[in-house]
Amino acid sequence: MADDWRPALGFTDRLTVIQSITSAYRNASPSASFTEAQSHAKRYESEAYSKAASKGEYDQLWQQAIDEVEAQHSVAPVIDSPHYSPDQGEEQYPEGTTTVGKYQHCRHHADGLLSTIYRTKNDDGLLLALKVTTPHLMGPPHDSKRELRLLKEAASSHVIPLLEAFDLPGGQLILVFPYMQSNFDELLHQDVLTPLQVRSHLRDLFTSLAHVHSLGIIHRDVKPSNILLKSPAGPAYLADFGIAWKDGDAGSEPKTRKITDVGTTCYRPPELLFGSKDYNTTLDMWAAGCVVAEAVDINHRQVFDAGPLGSELALIQSIFKTLGTPDSSVWPESARLPDWGKFEFHKYPAKPWEEILKGASSHSRDLVSQLICYESSSRLTALQVWFGLFVIN
Repeated sequence: MADDWRPALGFTDRLTVIQSITSAYRNASPSASFTEAQSHAKRYESEAYSKAASKGEYDQLWQQAIDEVEAQHSVAPVIDSPHYSPDQGEEQYPEGTTTVGKYQHCRHHADGLLSTIYRTKNDDGLLLALKVTTPHLMGPPHDSKRELRLLKEAASSHVIPLLEAFDLPGGQLILVFPYMQSNFDELLHQDVLTPLQVRSHLRDLFTSLAHVHSLGIIHRDVKPSNILLKSPAGPAYLADFGIAWKDGDAGSEPKTRKITDVGTTCYRPPELLFGSKDYNTTLDMWAAGCVVAEAVDINHRQVFDAGPLGSELALIQSIFKTLGTPDSSVWPESARLPDWGKFEFHKYPAKPWEEILKGASSHSRDLVSQLICYESSSRLTALQVWFGLFVIN
């Protein structure tokens, strides 16, 4: 049957295609907004998905869309290596670069959900990353003006340095950072990090979390790709404060009515999945535990799986199948969660951490077990980890 190939094409595969077409459109037409480019990309991908009779034809159709975009705008795309190193010599400035404020020859590097990243150099030759945002087009919890305020307040040795910020006509806000060569997620899955480097980067993560938590800031999106590195040897920096929260900040929600649609699915804690709106910094500690688990797992697998569509129900099932289905004796705070008790779940037994994290050291498993636990108040704080109560091996 003609449609037999479609079920095997997961949501992540389609999203990757959309991102590829979006990037090609932005490269071909640097003046186009991210929203405009993504809108075109979704249309092209949807047409390919509906018209194709096979996976091969689908690939041909979306590749043809990229070719047509390039031909239409008559500009050769800029192809960036995601692992560009400053040590590779002077950067060239081909066609396809653009100007962002006072910065010329800016090359498109990546697209975020509501931002676009460009790479350029300053007058001293330092590589910079320019995060182009449009605050008035953002909806909660995204707020680049709040991100600017919190980055200034949180400045420290392991929080991504904000070098400057400026506005452009049309309501754009530009955040300027030193360009970081890699992120923790990339290097983990390329298996290029030594165990010593992994420990160092995790310590840097907890150092940054201890600092921002001491200021009352919840990051709300801790994950390996938000840990940026100058090189495999480090240092590591916690980045992307676009959905961060602080009590009393003008752009943050009320303390007891926080937004629950935050974070990246596989790193969300169970209290969030059951509707907690008064969560605190322990949300970040669950996510940090997931990062540690992924780092020390011999295959660097995510400890929980939300399925190809990023389903919260799939994530809940994955957590329950791993940690065991909780009851009030295991998870007392569940009784206070708005959405707890609305569903009846299969009673899964808890797996031992020796089975969950095969090949990891006992110290690593011990640390993860005291970060990834149902009762949020029982999770270690970043300061406790930072003080070395547990050794990351």
